[in-house]
Amino acid sequence: MSRNPLRAALTALAALLPVLALGLTLTTTTPPAAAAATPVRVMPLGDSITGSPGCWRALLWNRLQSTGHTDVDFVGTLGPQGCGVPYDGDNEGHGGYLATNVANQNLLPGWLAATRPDVVLMHFGTNDVWSNIAPATILAAYSKLVDQMRAANPATTVLVAKIIPMNPASCPECGSRTVALNALVDGWAAGKTTAASPIVVVDQWTGFSTATDTYDGVHPNAAGDQKMSDRWYPALVAALDRTTPGPTTSPTAGPTSSPTVSPSPTTSPSPTVSPSPTAGGCTATWRIAGQWPGGFQGEVTVRNDGTAPIGGWTVRFPLAAGQRISQAWSADVTQSGTTVTARNASWNGALAPAAQTTFGFLADGAVPNPPPAVTCAAN
Repeated sequence: MSRNPLRAALTALAALLPVLALGLTLTTTTPPAAAAATPVRVMPLGDSITGSPGCWRALLWNRLQSTGHTDVDFVGTLGPQGCGVPYDGDNEGHGGYLATNVANQNLLPGWLAATRPDVVLMHFGTNDVWSNIAPATILAAYSKLVDQMRAANPATTVLVAKIIPMNPASCPECGSRTVALNALVDGWAAGKTTAASPIVVVDQWTGFSTATDTYDGVHPNAAGDQKMSDRWYPALVAALDRTTPGPTTSPTAGPTSSPTVSPSPTTSPSPTVSPSPTAGGCTATWRIAGQWPGGFQGEVTVRNDGTAPIGGWTVRFPLAAGQRISQAWSADVTQSGTTVTARNASWNGALAPAAQTTFGFLADGAVPNPPPAVTCAAN
């Protein structure tokens, strides 16, 4: 009697062994789930050609997305400024800034600490050329900026542009000065590049026409934005293929020297903001972006606060006697007496609800105090 239950138990166990073995095989051979890729952080760095609104960035971003390069994060302390399409608009394109000032005043380390880029797209030097700063001085600033990038991330890949041509009506010498700077960029890059932190020159100058690719002899129009995007794309894709994203933890920012007063625009430690009344869904805010003895740099942000798209805008504000606009970008700016009128450029007038754009200017005279009342009207 006792042997029959034992035989039955052994038979049942034998039947279960293949199932247990199969389960063990399935358990041990199932691959673990793949971890999400860490995005490569890309910083567009420069002046208004990069950031006001710098719509070549929108074209470049969307081309990357459409060609499978979705593990990219554009980074910067500034946000998007229009362009009419969704895109990752973070950038460090500071309108009116000089590469030499950014280097001399140690502005870049703070931006790097906040954004931690793996790749930097640098189109910088247009305002330096306009200010007749020697090419060797501009390249020395480039070197300092690269050193600061490497201090923040020793494996930074730097894509540096031969800047686009210039032919503004108020600076007939700017064209030849641009040629002089670009002629030295290849040699500078060859001497500064390293295996860990390569510098790649991207030729934005060749084939770019100030007559057909800019709206004012300096800033790219839609055709120019497309050309710039097309030039950045292959170099950036190559950089993405060889770049390992850095750590996601933020490094501790080291101390930087205090900005010094310069005859060129400098960052104001306490920007003055003046809200404007709503007019037809359009509002504008004023900011002092820099100041120096006898002049200042202003920046105005135009926003569509309405519920429907607008096709254009006009901003007006007064200046005191003796204050004169000397240069402007990203808007058609005129001055009659003490009244300044700014109308949108051809590419930044159409704003969807909640969208915004900026324009900037340089002016002679003391900084307005109190700030002027700025009005904005939708066209």
